[in-house]
Amino acid sequence: MAKALVVYYSRSGHTEQMAKVVAETLEAEGLAVDCKPVAETSLDDLTAADAIVAGSPTYYGTMAAELKELFDRSVARHGQLDGKVGAAFASSANLAGGNETTVLDIINAMLIHGMICQGDPQGDHYGPVAIGAPDKRAQDECRRRAQRVAALTKRLHGG
Repeated sequence: MAKALVVYYSRSGHTEQMAKVVAETLEAEGLAVDCKPVAETSLDDLTAADAIVAGSPTYYGTMAAELKELFDRSVARHGQLDGKVGAAFASSANLAGGNETTVLDIINAMLIHGMICQGDPQGDHYGPVAIGAPDKRAQDECRRRAQRVAALTKRLHGG
């Protein structure tokens, strides 16, 4: 069974809410799922997963330092994430608060690792975003992204 890791940083709880929706949907789609805060995530967790979905609040238009630190440490495993499926989501305090730049920064780190990140021609193209607590629209986007990640992961790594 393909395995997914949902890793997130959340201070207000908004990003954690998104992470839980993503994780529940991945599991419903048939993947084994670990969902954990970045403080509890090891480099072994990254290499053990077939898909990694990372979420962060938006701080000054980029990911939280705690998530960035995980990616910085992942240099020790450079090459070992090649071919894994990657996706990202973000929350911010206001509209035009930097959600898309945050998602793209996470995806940039994943692409440098050789991960496969799939866009979406509908909805949130780069990854789900929320303004404050995730409303129904944001939760639906989290579900949609998780369904797409699950389908791609099963196609590439078996179901």
